[in-house]
Amino acid sequence: MFTSRFGIEIEFTGITRNEAAKVAADYLGGTVTQTGDYYDTKKVTTPDGRVWKLMSDSSISCQKKQGRQKVASTREYSVELVSPILTYREDIETLQELVRQLRHAGGFANNSCGIHIHLDGSDHTPRSIRNFVNIIASKNDLFYKALQIAPERMSYCKKMDSLLVEKLNRNKPKTMEAIESLWYEGYSESTSRHYHSSRYHFLNLHSFFTGNHTVELRGFNSELHAGKIRSYIVLALALNRQALTQKCASAKKPQVENEKFAMRTYLNRIGFIGEEFANCREHLTAHLDGSAAWRFRAA
Repeated sequence: MFTSRFGIEIEFTGITRNEAAKVAADYLGGTVTQTGDYYDTKKVTTPDGRVWKLMSDSSISCQKKQGRQKVASTREYSVELVSPILTYREDIETLQELVRQLRHAGGFANNSCGIHIHLDGSDHTPRSIRNFVNIIASKNDLFYKALQIAPERMSYCKKMDSLLVEKLNRNKPKTMEAIESLWYEGYSESTSRHYHSSRYHFLNLHSFFTGNHTVELRGFNSELHAGKIRSYIVLALALNRQALTQKCASAKKPQVENEKFAMRTYLNRIGFIGEEFANCREHLTAHLDGSAAWRFRAA
């Protein structure tokens, strides 16, 4: 699962886009150019030719620190870090250290900020896309509690549409065109619109059907905590791998008597095995009730 390509968008505030671009350029050894576009994008081009972007996002509630207090601030403090195409083994340490550098410079996330992970969709088939929808639908409740999705962000990462899930499993579409038709069914706006209403779900396929052909996972509160960001990336890659390799997946929600145990065993099943991912398992089960060791209370 670690050979898959991905990109990440991390929203935060606390420092300006100019400050964030300087931090990124200093750490990555890159040069900064300004595009002057609507998003006031600052591009940091690294020696290997890749481009990291620092841009504005209108959904962010801008703040800065004033002493120990966080106070409202101007739109200059709206920052979204957009990575180039990454792979886990080659780039995770660089990404984590960049996140630490931005936090040390004064950056922080609040409840208006989110993290979006884009997964390469080139290997997906109609079967794997239906698997992905069913996997997210079946784990909706567990994921939303584990990830502590802020109420302020629910309109930007809604749970899987139950009507879509029902139609996909009833019709069992065999082509991408058929799945695309079901995805947009009921929306009156043009499917070519970038900010199409269908995109605001935990699993976004609008990005898959238009433009960059990626599957987007939007159900993460933003963090400038390098360990938590790594956990989110590993979860996204593992879910993607499960969708691609599993023969079929059910949308039925499992009966969960012990949330923490259910999440731990599920994470192990999809690849969070061994000491390397111990911290990831801890981050993703920390907010769940129950015992990670025992499904039922010991006699």
